[in-house]
Amino acid sequence: MSQSGTQGIMPLHVVVLAAGQGKRMRSAKPKVLQQIAGQPLLQHVLNTAQQLGADRITVVVGHGAERVRQAIPQADVHWAVQDPPQGTGDAVRCALRGHTPAADEITLVLYGDVPLLQRDSLLPLLAEARQGALALLTQQLEQPTGYGRIVRDEADGVRVMAIVEEKDATPAQRAIREVNTGILAGPTAPLAQQVAALSNNNAQGEYYLTDCVAAAVAAGQAVVTASPGHRWEADGVNDPWQLAQLERAWQQHQARELLLSGVRLADPARIDLRLQQPLLHGQDVDIDVGCVFEGRVQLGHGVRIEPYCVLRNCQIADGAIVRAFSHVDGADIGAGSVIGPYARLRPGTVLAEHTHVGNFVELKNAQFGEGSKANHLSYVGDATVGSGVNIGAGVITCNYDGANKHRTIIGDGAFIGSDTQLVAPVTVGAGATIGAGTTLGRDAPEHQLTLSRARQRTVPGWQRPVKKAR
Repeated sequence: MSQSGTQGIMPLHVVVLAAGQGKRMRSAKPKVLQQIAGQPLLQHVLNTAQQLGADRITVVVGHGAERVRQAIPQADVHWAVQDPPQGTGDAVRCALRGHTPAADEITLVLYGDVPLLQRDSLLPLLAEARQGALALLTQQLEQPTGYGRIVRDEADGVRVMAIVEEKDATPAQRAIREVNTGILAGPTAPLAQQVAALSNNNAQGEYYLTDCVAAAVAAGQAVVTASPGHRWEADGVNDPWQLAQLERAWQQHQARELLLSGVRLADPARIDLRLQQPLLHGQDVDIDVGCVFEGRVQLGHGVRIEPYCVLRNCQIADGAIVRAFSHVDGADIGAGSVIGPYARLRPGTVLAEHTHVGNFVELKNAQFGEGSKANHLSYVGDATVGSGVNIGAGVITCNYDGANKHRTIIGDGAFIGSDTQLVAPVTVGAGATIGAGTTLGRDAPEHQLTLSRARQRTVPGWQRPVKKAR
């Protein structure tokens, strides 16, 4: 939370309205917990509030209140319950009830199902609110059906006089294309008085937050407007189709930002960024189609990501290649390394420079030294692998005894033959060779061949069975 109130800047109270049931989502999940880019809609709104330096955040919940609280376990969020739902004005009244604001506090009202408003689009509203105005976020729509209309003074066409909901609008007012997004900011004290005085004498029988505009005009308070930087920022989510449209709009926006920063995308329509912070990257990064990025991901210079990879909470150093259909989760990949195709790197994996992890190889909590290779069909878990090690096809570290995990240590330059099982805890000495098909249950000495293999024999006169005639 910001300490703006102690630094000479007016304290900011962000109120987030999140009490709607969202019946049109056709889901048992509360609407504000539906996801865009891997995060709940409400979490996006809270992230924006924090970026604005909010001193207090109050979320108004109703339907599924406890489930929403559990999904958003942020200690800096205050919760208010609206029960029964009686409109947006009543929701803000619930948020301000029992709150004693500083004399110069301003309040910004956001919506839990309008997830993608950007910080820069809200700053003009806050600036106007700090000057004492009631500031509204509005936009022009070709098809304004369903929205409240911004009614301006007929004499000058500039001064905002009221917001009229469509169900209460005259034919002339319905022709207005400037619409209310619902987002507003103003000094808290007059806003609290305005919502307290609201009436529900309207077609819906609800307390409209928009009626505060007419009250502000009547009291001589300036009412001003600003517009979002992008059309989609003020879009809300009411059904799965709108959710999908907004997801694509956000992904397209992120793809554009990546392209303009120098990343090469094979197709900007076929990438999904579900990140907690912007993708960090060097120069000449190349990303093919169908890739998904989650959490926090950093790509070095010249990294190449082939099609349909999933990268989550990982770092990939300069010149590394992640081949198609690989999953990298919680791993660090060294410079010049080659991963995949069809490789899976799990949390705790750290690869030094110029390592190779090939097709259908899974690593978990494994550290590989420079130049080591596991190229085919192997599982290496809870292992420390030195430099220049070759791990053959079908090698398995047997790291779990049914209750505890145990570690395998492989020294520099060791050669692990195909189809070997390393039963941890076990150490393979530097330069050791483990013969193919070995089950290693004791330490293998340095620079020697160790193997366990039944003696091969041929059975004279053996006949292969044949089918009996029916």
